[in-house]
Amino acid sequence: MKYKADAITMQVIRYGLEAVADDMGYNLMRMGRTTIVKEIMDINCGVLDADGGILAQAHLCPLMIFSLPETAVNMIKKVKEFNDGDIIICNDPYLGGQHLLDVQLLSPVLVGKKVVAFVANIAHQLDMGGAVPGGVAGGLTEIYQEGLRIPFVKLYQKGKEDSQIFDLISNNIRIPEKTMEDIRAQAATTMIGVERIKALITKYGLDIFQECTTMLSDYTEKKVRHFIESVPDGDYTGIDYLDDDGCVDIPVKVQVNIHIKGDGMKVDFEGSSPQTKGNVNSPWSCTKGGVFYTMVAIIDPYMALNSGTFRPIEVSSREGLITNPLLPAGVTARSQTMTKIVEAMLRAMSKVVPKRVLAGSHGQACTNNFTGIHPETKKRFSYIEIQGGGGGARPDKDGPDGQDLHLGRFMNTPVEAAELEYPVMIERYEFIKNSGGAGKYRGGVSTRRDIRFLTDVTWARYSDRQKFRPLGIFGGKDGSMSSLILNPGTPMEKKCKSKGVGQIKSGDLLSIRLPGSGGYGPPEERDLEAVRQDVINNKISIQSALKNYKVILDKNLNIDKQATESLRFKCREESE
Repeated sequence: MKYKADAITMQVIRYGLEAVADDMGYNLMRMGRTTIVKEIMDINCGVLDADGGILAQAHLCPLMIFSLPETAVNMIKKVKEFNDGDIIICNDPYLGGQHLLDVQLLSPVLVGKKVVAFVANIAHQLDMGGAVPGGVAGGLTEIYQEGLRIPFVKLYQKGKEDSQIFDLISNNIRIPEKTMEDIRAQAATTMIGVERIKALITKYGLDIFQECTTMLSDYTEKKVRHFIESVPDGDYTGIDYLDDDGCVDIPVKVQVNIHIKGDGMKVDFEGSSPQTKGNVNSPWSCTKGGVFYTMVAIIDPYMALNSGTFRPIEVSSREGLITNPLLPAGVTARSQTMTKIVEAMLRAMSKVVPKRVLAGSHGQACTNNFTGIHPETKKRFSYIEIQGGGGGARPDKDGPDGQDLHLGRFMNTPVEAAELEYPVMIERYEFIKNSGGAGKYRGGVSTRRDIRFLTDVTWARYSDRQKFRPLGIFGGKDGSMSSLILNPGTPMEKKCKSKGVGQIKSGDLLSIRLPGSGGYGPPEERDLEAVRQDVINNKISIQSALKNYKVILDKNLNIDKQATESLRFKCREESE
């Protein structure tokens, strides 16, 4: 059958590319050895064109995909020759990566001797060496403390492992038997991806394939330009703050300035804090990722995502700001800044597209790593926990409860999986009452997870929102703040900082309590039955129903409608 480059073939190839990326991702998840890969799914996969631009991404962790094209463009400049079966490894944030734990593998797709595409993936590894076991420590002051920094190296050459590179990495990490197998799983998925892309090209022909992918990029560019053109020209600013950088106890400012003119948009970060001593600095690919992610979410979350999507959006940042740091700035906790970029973007855009934004979310990444010696096997283990908080309330519905950060969209680690693999006991895992901000649409409630440790561990972590609440919007109230509490309710109770490294003794209990999110619209406009159901479902208290929503319930949790309407009317009169 002879195919032609038309709108139908373009869409078929689009979904074919997305299917390849998705299959790579889920194969990686199934082959993964660590909970961060197989349970949390802190991974993503993509297909890139011959110049390194995105053609398609898997429906997994969105923050990671924006590193792959940035890294690929730099790789093409550095690597002089590509052969079938080559797999290049890189984790350097200053070459397009995220942080050192996020290892990227890229492999060329050749037709004859010509590179026509690349497949790539990225996965958070259990340990990449450095000063702190597990690597997810806030408060480190240089990237050299954060782990092994790998430039563009051929991990596989013509399909064969380079044993010297494997040995080099293995000798610099703490649990090589797990990490190296996850890296091999990444390699296997790129090999699968290459064969699948070759099959797609063989079916449709290289010319049709390339013409359709060009058409697809042009199509998404037009879609984005059409949206931007519909927004009033002007300058819009949004601001958010990190609690601190993990070293100096002062807030860190993230300011996003959006300039819209015609069908184009420019975004800069003037007014943001300079790069920090602590490692919350956001590498350039991460900063751009925060901007692009937000605009895709506002325009159409279901749209095709490729290099054309980003052409109308020009992102710039002066070097030396927290949004574009210079070596040797540490970047491990960069997700705290990325999430604030998203929050600030949404705040800025709320002025012009109020029905396409949401209230402030928990807006941080609560990432914890616990490393110790397993009392039964006598082997070192490394246990990563990434927990979710409240998602921001939306223009027409409540915020999602217990959701991961905007850019992550990770899964949780099931209690059974954690207890089966590690010497811990999860004593409590629940939603936190009254944590979601009140509003016509309530902010999502957050989670509490209490972990009892059955052996001594080193605890490394980074999180945020212990000082700044997630903001409500258009009259909605703010969400709750976070806390990390060691041995709560005992004489040994201790409130811990959001970023740092410490020790936890066998028998200690750590309570991880995430922020809620902001509400959308005035609380007194909330549907009465929705308030009652929130009380029944233990998401808010009777006291909150009265104080925040002006809803009066009797002891049987029935609404006293006459008294409620009278109270709400009185409140409206007073506010006027």
